[in-house]
Amino acid sequence: MQPVLEIYNADGFDLWPVAEVKPFSFLPLSGELSPAQVGTAVMSIAGWNVEPDQDADSPRPADPLGGFLHGLLTCGTLWASGGMRVTDSSSGVSFVPGCCDGLEDWRDWHQFFDGDSALWFGHDPKSSVAERAGDAIRLTVDAEQSDSQAIELSVTELRHLLAEAERDLAGFLALAAAWASKHLPNHSAPVSTALARLLDLPESAVSPKSQDRPSR
Repeated sequence: MQPVLEIYNADGFDLWPVAEVKPFSFLPLSGELSPAQVGTAVMSIAGWNVEPDQDADSPRPADPLGGFLHGLLTCGTLWASGGMRVTDSSSGVSFVPGCCDGLEDWRDWHQFFDGDSALWFGHDPKSSVAERAGDAIRLTVDAEQSDSQAIELSVTELRHLLAEAERDLAGFLALAAAWASKHLPNHSAPVSTALARLLDLPESAVSPKSQDRPSR
């Protein structure tokens, strides 16, 4: 299980260095990204959160950097296309995030620990659904196909996978905070706060200690 972010299409972006990543592909988030990959992730998250131009309470700054970050720093509800991608390493089957459950909703997966029976992720790119029957979890890649590929695991396995995914998110958040202090020195604190809010993680996760974890 990997937390992944769908890359925002920002042709000609030049506010800070970014990696060459295909637009609308998924970038796995962790504390092991390169600086350019972190820049791509922050660009994408800011790009997904655009405040209307005619917001009288919080007018968009005229400078390009402030204008681009405006939505990320002022929107009441933040979101980012992406979520949790689950891959069965033995079969190669991949369960990808859908259009109706973004990265900000990753904690929805914890519903299974409270006994919920199904979690739908939308219809794009496929009608993916996660279902629980007792202690078994079935991740159906496309529920609209009778012969759809699927991944099966236990609730206990899912709990372990989510714990690892949360550590990846915390590692990314700490890395992004360090990146922002270098590349966005005048906005680093509010950017870090906004990212922590989006990922539903405590701001203490930006501590460098959160990156001190064994590599996998």
